[in-house]
Amino acid sequence: MRCITGEIRPGRVSAVMGPSGAGKTTFLNALAGKATGCKKTGLILINGKNESIHSYKKIISFVPQDDIVHGNLTVEENLMFSANCRPSADMPKADKILIFERVIDSLGLHHVRDSLVGTVENRGISGGQRKRVNVGMEMVMEPSLLMLDEPTSGLDSSSSQLLLRALRREALEGVNICTVVHQPSYSLFKMFDVLILLAKGGLMVYNGPVKKVEQYFAGLGVIVPDRVNPPDYFIDLLEGVVPSTSIDIKQLPLRWMLHKGYPIPWDMQLDAEAVIFSFRGPDTSTETERNPDVGGLEVRSFAGDFPEDVKSNAEIKRGNFRYNSLILKDLAKHKTPGVLKQYRYYFGKVSKQRLRESKIQAVDFLILFLAGACLALLAKVSDENFGLTGYTYTVIAVSLLCKIAALRSFSPDRLIYWRESSSGMSSLAYFLSKDTVDHINTLVKPVVYLSMFYFFNDPRSSFMDYYTVLVSLVYCVTGIAYVFSIFLEPGAAQLSSVLLPVVLTLVSIQQPTKFVKFIANLCYPKWALQAFVISNARSYSGVWLLTRCASLMKTGYDIRNWNRSIIILFLYGAGRRILAYILMVTFRRK
Repeated sequence: MRCITGEIRPGRVSAVMGPSGAGKTTFLNALAGKATGCKKTGLILINGKNESIHSYKKIISFVPQDDIVHGNLTVEENLMFSANCRPSADMPKADKILIFERVIDSLGLHHVRDSLVGTVENRGISGGQRKRVNVGMEMVMEPSLLMLDEPTSGLDSSSSQLLLRALRREALEGVNICTVVHQPSYSLFKMFDVLILLAKGGLMVYNGPVKKVEQYFAGLGVIVPDRVNPPDYFIDLLEGVVPSTSIDIKQLPLRWMLHKGYPIPWDMQLDAEAVIFSFRGPDTSTETERNPDVGGLEVRSFAGDFPEDVKSNAEIKRGNFRYNSLILKDLAKHKTPGVLKQYRYYFGKVSKQRLRESKIQAVDFLILFLAGACLALLAKVSDENFGLTGYTYTVIAVSLLCKIAALRSFSPDRLIYWRESSSGMSSLAYFLSKDTVDHINTLVKPVVYLSMFYFFNDPRSSFMDYYTVLVSLVYCVTGIAYVFSIFLEPGAAQLSSVLLPVVLTLVSIQQPTKFVKFIANLCYPKWALQAFVISNARSYSGVWLLTRCASLMKTGYDIRNWNRSIIILFLYGAGRRILAYILMVTFRRK
């Protein structure tokens, strides 16, 4: 995109249109500060000040083109969660409910408010209703600036008009609304206040009132035929589908720059002189030479441009560093609910989601139940090695099954988290709520596994000792799974969760040479196996323990290290959770 100049004022609904490849979504992302992986030049001023738009993220809403909503929550739960977490912290609950009811009524969602939104596997509300829920999640926080990326795509005419009427009501309240639209109907087109028309290559063709766009193009000799929808005709014209005999389509961006008196880029000045010549006759070029400001033309030397280019690039680098830093000053003065209050809302939301995934949880428990029975029958406790073989199988099986289940905590909600965190919602509250709900599995899954393994295996150790070891093991591997689900793609995360416990366990049971012992101490299975073996060995007393000390020494385990093993497993789990949170925040910023 280049040569984009204009302003978007509050109280108006601005439509961004253009053919495919014109940069409509790129334009919106650039305004919202979401354009990444590209070089950005120029200025985006907010109230006339050069400040990062991320400093106003708590009063700015962005509706993505994809419907990023919680599929296993109802329409009301999705909207109410956003209404609780994003408005001002001092807003009374009654006012939040009034805003929620107004939004749900204006979007025509009152008759499906108690219906699940639905997912790919389990169908819920219709696609058009889902699109409106996507918009409503931003409207309930009453933003100052609302940007929408093709909100009417996939909607029928009546649903589109219902959505536009809701947006116009928001604009009447003083909200600044900018939306990307793809070939709207004429009745829908007339509902917009401002049109921003882009041509291929990211150049602006028109930016002004909708009611004057036909008059502007008529002045260029482009007349919309009778019974033809004007926005369709303009887009077909820019696409090259409709031939124009009165004007060269490639000259439309230049005509707009000349019409507004904007500076012409150096690589377009020759074309601009030709355009001026065609309008004003042969003497136009002479007048331009006498007065370089005519039409915004100004011939400059490379020597004169070079220092300004260096200065501009330095400003861009400084601005990018400032905008991409982890700490940005909040200039919106919009205080949202604190971490503890958002944690309460997040915890309620995550708990509802897990309850509605009870079938998946039941399958996890059933697999653990069967694994406990099978492994107990395969590996009986031996007095010679204190049941090390069975515990090796246990560490591998429990690690694998619990890691695979823990991957579901963060991977499916990655896009939703990015959307919520970019609007100023607490990442810490989100992470802690997920981890808190997973603690239920941390406490219950060892019981499910031991209910079969302990009684079929018939070990000497007490049930409570085994339970303590398994709780610490599940807590440890869950933290590792968090890191995989946040840092890796789903396929790579699943593969790593399968391979890691097998490889680390094999390393942990090697002969304890000096080098191997050092490596094994870094592997969590070593501490889990040691805790299991010591739990059994401590049940022997007197001469019975003495006769088996050689076996215990052969494995390299110290009978005094049971507490140490449990503590290390919990520290591994806590450390991995801290790492997972850092990765989550860092990758969201990136």
